Amino acid sequence: MTKPYADREVWFLTGSQDLYGEDTLRQVAAQSQEIARTLDASSDVPVRIVWKPVLKDSASIRRAALDANSDDAVIGVIAWMHTFSPAKMWIAGLDALRTPLLHLHTQANVDLPWSTIDMDFMNLNQAAHGDREFGYIQTRLGVARKTVVGHVSNPAVTTSIGTWVRAAAAWAATHELKLARFGDNMRNVAVTEGDKTEAELRFGVSVNTWGVNDLVAAVADVPDSDVDPLVAEYEDLYDVAPELRKGGDRHESLRYGARQELALLQLLGDLGATAFTTNFEDLGALRQLPGLAVQRLMAKGFGFGAEGDWKTAVLVRAAKVMGAGLPGGASLMEDYTYDLVPGDEKILGAHMLEICPSLTTARPSLEVHPLGIGGREDPVRLVFDTDAGPGVVVALSDMRDRFRLTANVVDIVAPDEDLPRLPVARAVWKPRPDFATSAEAWLTAGGAHHTVLSTAVGIDVFEDFADIARTELLVIDEDTTRRRFRDEIRWNSAYFRLAAGI
Repeated sequence: MTKPYADREVWFLTGSQDLYGEDTLRQVAAQSQEIARTLDASSDVPVRIVWKPVLKDSASIRRAALDANSDDAVIGVIAWMHTFSPAKMWIAGLDALRTPLLHLHTQANVDLPWSTIDMDFMNLNQAAHGDREFGYIQTRLGVARKTVVGHVSNPAVTTSIGTWVRAAAAWAATHELKLARFGDNMRNVAVTEGDKTEAELRFGVSVNTWGVNDLVAAVADVPDSDVDPLVAEYEDLYDVAPELRKGGDRHESLRYGARQELALLQLLGDLGATAFTTNFEDLGALRQLPGLAVQRLMAKGFGFGAEGDWKTAVLVRAAKVMGAGLPGGASLMEDYTYDLVPGDEKILGAHMLEICPSLTTARPSLEVHPLGIGGREDPVRLVFDTDAGPGVVVALSDMRDRFRLTANVVDIVAPDEDLPRLPVARAVWKPRPDFATSAEAWLTAGGAHHTVLSTAVGIDVFEDFADIARTELLVIDEDTTRRRFRDEIRWNSAYFRLAAGI
C-alpha cells in the first residue's frame, strides 16, 4: 500500500564501538540494515525507515543528532545498541537531539543457537546489556523517548513502532502548523481562551487572526465557473435535498456554500495554513455560517475549531495526521446532551454544523435548515450518523501553568431511534468505564467541551504524542476509578510544577 507520509522518514541509528574489530562491525552493519529493511517493509510503519552507518564515537553520534534535527524530512530516530556502545559516547548527541526518539530493544536473532554459541556470538549479540547501558544514560539525562521491546518480526513490535511514528508525524505537523483564526473566540467563554505564545513554544503552532471580511472578499472573488463543477461533485457524492438541486428553491444556498469552500481553500492556501477557526458571533458580511465548507475541509485534512477555539483546531489537525491512511476519521466534536437511562447511559455529540464526514462510511445527506443563532441565512450542511465502533474523545485545555490533554476511550453506538428532526451530523457513544465515572473525571480534570473524536487511532497514539510533547495526559478508560483519577490530578499538579523549574 502507499505510505501516507511518503515524503517523511525515520532514521535508524545503531550503536557499537571499535573494540570488537572490523569483522564484528561489518556484521553489526549488515544485521542492523536487515532490521531497518524489515521495519521499512512493514505495513504497520507508515514512513520510510532510513538506515544510517553504525555509530562508534561521540563526535559521529552528535553529528547524526544534529543532522536529524536539521533535516525537514526526518520526523524521528530509532536507536538500537547492537553490541555494547558505552553510554558516555551518547551524552552530547542525546543532549543535542530535538527529534522524537524511539529506543528499540531488540536483537538480530529470534531464537538462540544453543549448541553453537561461542564468545564471538556473545560479543556480537550484546543488546541485552548494551541497551541497558543506553537506557541508563537516557534516564540520567531526562531524555523523552518511547521504548519498544521485542524482535522486529513480531507484529506487536511493528504495531507499537507504527503507533509512535504516527505520533511523531503529528508532532512534526504541529511544528509546521499555521492556524488562521477568522475573528476572535466566542465572547465570555473561558475554555476557548489560551496562551498562544506558550502553544508555539510547546507545540510549534503559529496562531494568528485574520479579519472575517478577508474571507468575505475571498468568497466574492470566486467565479461561477469554479462553483459549477463543485456543485456537480456534491450531487455525485451526497443525497442532496431537492430544494438545493439545480432548479430548486434553495439552490443558491448550495452555491454559496460552495463559494465558501472554494474561498477557504484559496485563502488558507495563500496563508500556508492547515487549520482554522470561525465564530458565529463574528461573521461580518458572510451570508451563512460556514457548515458544508468546514466539513469538507476537515475531510481533506484541515484542523478546525468552532467559536474561535484554536486549541481544538490544533488537536483536530494532529489527529488527522495521526490517522492518515487508516480507516475511520477525526472531527471536531462536542458533548451536547445525555440519555440517562440507568445502566444504559449515552452521550449525544454534535455541533451546530461542523462534524467531519470522515466519521461515516454511509452516504451523507446534504440539507439546508435554520440555525437559530448567528443572524444569517440558513446554512447548508451534511447530515449523517457516525459509524459504530471504538473511538477516543480528546480535549486540549490551558491550565495556566501547562497544557493538559484529557482523553476518554468510548464505544460509538447507533442512536436508539432515528433523529428526523435533528438536522446535523452527530455521534452517540458510551464512555468507558461508565457514564458517571467518565463524566465526573472529565469535569474534575477541567476537560474542554470542544473535543476531537477519532475513530482512526486510539489512545495509544495520543499517549505517545503527549510523551513527545512532554505534555500532561489524563486518560479515562475501563481502568479508571474516581479516587485514583483525583489522586492522579494532584500528583500531576506537583510533578509538572516541579519539572518546570523555578
